[in-house]
Amino acid sequence: MAENKKTDKTEKILGVKGMNDILPDDAPLWELFENTVQSVLKSYGYQQIRTPIVEPTALFARGLGAVTDIVEKEMYSFTDSMNGDELTLRPECTAGVVRSVLEHNLTYDAPKRLWYTGPMFRHERPQRGRYRQFHQVGAEAVGFTGPDIDAELIMLCQRLWDDLGLSDIRLELNSIGDAAERNRHRTDLIAYFEQHSELLDADAKRRLNSNPLRILDTKNPAMQDLVNGAPKLLDYLGEASLAHFEGVQSLLRHNNIPFTINPRLVRGMDYYNRTVFEWVTDQLGSQGTVCGGGRYDPLVEMFGGKPTPAVGFAMGVERLLELMKAATETFSRSQCDVYLVHQGDAAQLQAFVLGERIRDAGLDVVLHCASAAGAGSFKSQMKRADASGAAFAVIIGEDEVANSTATVKHLRDADNASNQHSVPQDSLIDYLIDQITGGDEHEHGHLHAGQIHTHH
Repeated sequence: MAENKKTDKTEKILGVKGMNDILPDDAPLWELFENTVQSVLKSYGYQQIRTPIVEPTALFARGLGAVTDIVEKEMYSFTDSMNGDELTLRPECTAGVVRSVLEHNLTYDAPKRLWYTGPMFRHERPQRGRYRQFHQVGAEAVGFTGPDIDAELIMLCQRLWDDLGLSDIRLELNSIGDAAERNRHRTDLIAYFEQHSELLDADAKRRLNSNPLRILDTKNPAMQDLVNGAPKLLDYLGEASLAHFEGVQSLLRHNNIPFTINPRLVRGMDYYNRTVFEWVTDQLGSQGTVCGGGRYDPLVEMFGGKPTPAVGFAMGVERLLELMKAATETFSRSQCDVYLVHQGDAAQLQAFVLGERIRDAGLDVVLHCASAAGAGSFKSQMKRADASGAAFAVIIGEDEVANSTATVKHLRDADNASNQHSVPQDSLIDYLIDQITGGDEHEHGHLHAGQIHTHH
């Protein structure tokens, strides 16, 4: 019997919608962002903490509140087939950080300034600036009581925007008081909305008795007048909450950090109290919030620890990268400083030796290697060199091998683009560094790519 032949093409497997690849062309922008974030956080004394992507489902149900949108319909949860544990891909990281602080008793000797970065997961409809797998950077200051740490975190954000070259981001500030103050406000808020129930949309009616504060955050244009007339939480704050809020404002004013008090700025998560803040922009459409934070003093006790004050923020990396792309029109996606071109077996051997020497000096080098199309002519290699974004092509051929020289071609300098310089191989490192630093002796020595690249 004749063997059946497969006639249909193998179906291509695509990635999960809303969970995006970060491609090589975008990697330099991510690297610039991550390096800047790490530098700024370190300058304020924050230490990195890395928690698992998977946590017990109960951690988020207890911390975020069972009636929040995240817990009700956005979490990726599953049952562990080995032992039956209920587990969840983290939708945010604050709960995991606090769990880790408690589990390892990190604040036994002193308060802690911590920061994290990594992917989070929420099952929602993908749209601009909102994905099913998204990345956040966050900071948590655990064990600090006063308004000073709240102000420090806000000022840290302002420094980060400045260092990233982002100017169109503004600060909105509010206080949601303490639990007793929110309860009094909640009672009046429910009564107010019940009096106007015919104006509530389906979301508002669902939240009315479970999470009425979230109604204040509605984006429904038909409800804006109703929400504007609702009782304001600021009017319910007691003496201690008002003093804390004024302390934050005073420090921000003294340090020339502009802000707007937004009485509608609230939190749907049960663990927030007192200071809440958001950094917003008009450049991203409806997804205008790039960073949100606030104080969450009750959370540690909710997780079984002793009462411990805490405050933090989380920022959306993808949204900030969109702003960076818009602000950085000529961002360079260079792979390297030097692209090594060679022709012939002896030249290839010499190119490998030179490549290692140049890397020892702290420069990034791409050495041309054979591909499916073959080893490559000088012409095709020079096209690759130009496409790499390298500042220089270093060329090794038969003449260079015979004379112990290298030919250096400037790829980015318009004044030198037509010139090729023959340089003794023993002097090649000094020549390249001199060209990069402009002859500044203080820049000589072991250079790192971050020191010599001028991407932004």
